[in-house]
Amino acid sequence: MFATVAIVGAGPAGLLLARMLHNAGIDSIVLEHRDRAYVEHRQRAGMLEQGTVDALRACGAAGRLDREGLVHHGIELRFDRQSHHLDFPALTGGRSVMIYAQTEIVKDLVALQLAEGGPLLFEAEAISIEDDMLTFVRDGVEEKLGFDFVVGCDGFHGISRAAIPGARVYERDYPYSWLGILADVPPSCEELIYAHSDRGFALHSMRSPTVSRLYLQVPNDTDPDDWPDDRIWDELDARFAIDADWKLMRGPITQKSVTPMRSFVTEPMRHGRLFLAGDAAHIVPPTGAKGLNLAIADVVTLARALQHWFTTGSPDLLNTYSDACLRRVWRAEHFSYFMTTLLHRAPDQTPFDTRLQLSQLHRIADSRHAAAELAENYAGLP
Repeated sequence: MFATVAIVGAGPAGLLLARMLHNAGIDSIVLEHRDRAYVEHRQRAGMLEQGTVDALRACGAAGRLDREGLVHHGIELRFDRQSHHLDFPALTGGRSVMIYAQTEIVKDLVALQLAEGGPLLFEAEAISIEDDMLTFVRDGVEEKLGFDFVVGCDGFHGISRAAIPGARVYERDYPYSWLGILADVPPSCEELIYAHSDRGFALHSMRSPTVSRLYLQVPNDTDPDDWPDDRIWDELDARFAIDADWKLMRGPITQKSVTPMRSFVTEPMRHGRLFLAGDAAHIVPPTGAKGLNLAIADVVTLARALQHWFTTGSPDLLNTYSDACLRRVWRAEHFSYFMTTLLHRAPDQTPFDTRLQLSQLHRIADSRHAAAELAENYAGLP
């Protein structure tokens, strides 16, 4: 088997790259070690920057997104029992964000790939990457795939990251996690709520007009089974409380999971024919909603570079891929760190630390310049 571009991983990054390459006339093969049902149902992010929405539209993958996605023109910050709204279009020159679950993006891209694109091989586990050959196992049989370029979109635990010799690693672990739930109840808000409280952080998001997605800051190593439904709703009520006529709607909880909070970057994102994208190269805490959007930005940059090579024979954009992506990655890492440390309560937090957090939150609420800095990073930098 041979492909101009071999793509390891059928998450949104790998699938979108395959779609963009197909539209540019460049052949590719996508390998995914999980089955289709697993890939299409694993819960991940749901907040899309303007640039991510634009990329999906440009490659013809936004039909359902434009029908079902929820456009948000800002977020709500809650602290000191008060609510403060940030108007993104007013602060960013018209940019907004959209809520559309990553699971739905994957379903849309899988359908397009199977109908129009190159091979998409599920349950095909990549086991080694050499100079111009990828070895994978499918149905218990070892197979070889030759390539001009290979792109690792296989996440932190995939084989691609380890195939870059001498990579530099930067990381930070946070002393808390998120307990996330999906609930069959209409959202209690029109836009996302980020809540700072003495009890810890809480986030109210949504997946659709009938499904809510909510998060609680919890200690590391928390067992979701220790949190019965009533305890979760009571704690969310307490953390979202404000001195206003607002009520948190409760409903059946259909899923619970605990997500550790960590930051990770590996440099460089390229070695020879191998390129990394998404979680294979970087991870951010979810507070800033950057993980999925960074992955999309990576493959948009790479697709442009591959098309430039394909049409001109010049490797110039391929040679600058890692540096170009890492500039954006580190900006997103800093923003995610800022949002995380601003809103969460550390186990050893002192009253002085809390007053610093509240001072910064008041600064954002009272200053257009501070609010614009947050809004520009949240909605997505160019």
